[in-house]
Amino acid sequence: MTDQPWRPSERYPDPAIEAIDPAFRKYHLVLSAVERLWHGSRWGEGPVWLGDARCLLWSDIPNNRVLKWEEETGAVSLWQKPSNNANGHTRDRQGRILACEHAGRRVVRFEYDGSTTVIADSYQGKRLNSPNDVVVKSDGSIWFTDPPFGLYAYYEGIKNEPELPATNVYRVDGQTGEITLVTDQVNHPNGLAFSPDEKTLYIVESRAEPRNILAFDVGGDGRSLGPRRDFIRCESGQSPDGFRVDVEGNLWCGWGGLTVEFDGVRVFNDAGAPIGHIHLPERAANLCFGGRHRNRLFISAAQSLYALYVNTQGMAGG
Repeated sequence: MTDQPWRPSERYPDPAIEAIDPAFRKYHLVLSAVERLWHGSRWGEGPVWLGDARCLLWSDIPNNRVLKWEEETGAVSLWQKPSNNANGHTRDRQGRILACEHAGRRVVRFEYDGSTTVIADSYQGKRLNSPNDVVVKSDGSIWFTDPPFGLYAYYEGIKNEPELPATNVYRVDGQTGEITLVTDQVNHPNGLAFSPDEKTLYIVESRAEPRNILAFDVGGDGRSLGPRRDFIRCESGQSPDGFRVDVEGNLWCGWGGLTVEFDGVRVFNDAGAPIGHIHLPERAANLCFGGRHRNRLFISAAQSLYALYVNTQGMAGG
């Protein structure tokens, strides 16, 4: 795979960072520019920061591998291959890595001793579709989306017929391991994240037209969801994917569109209004916050890995 043209900004402020609303300026570190850390994936996804190891892991789904970028040296190496076409990753509150596997049709946890624990692979006797993205709530529960993207072709998984609807989001109890359906009202659910107070769960509805980011009130029991409501209605031709929430409640969303002007990261405030955009030369699939102070935004785009320091911090559990 040949390198694509990439010209980082040689001056500050970086023109790739756009304030749609003046409120975004407080998050823009003027002496920070977008960096391309690596290039060479087919479809990059699911980044997770490992602070204790000072590295980032992210998925290259069609190439059936998980890659590792090291903060100290900038070296990139294989962390896992084959990866069962892993997609989304996160860490639980004990620091263990969770992964959504398309080909395995399951969510797994990597234990301290190197063994693998299956968190979920079925619901009511039927196999999951292809778990996509995952977050962990402060009570230890694991929430994940399950669209059938990995079943559509021999590319991001294994072609097969789904056994469950393409609308389901699940919760796995952190104590008992019980899996429950929290909503079946999302047309191909994709990225998901909680608000800072965990009273709202946001979910990307990736096959609506136009596409939506939905919001659900979390019930007083911390286990159930209220009715769906449209939080962000995207303009026609624009596509959100994975996203994370910062400590002030802003949504930092992997973004793409029919033209390159929409590619990158779209930032929304906690009222759902767009406030900023980080322009990239390719579609951004997912992202996470990392670095020593959780203020470095790592972006897994289609073929590349990017990073940008920002003036906020990511929430834990994303």
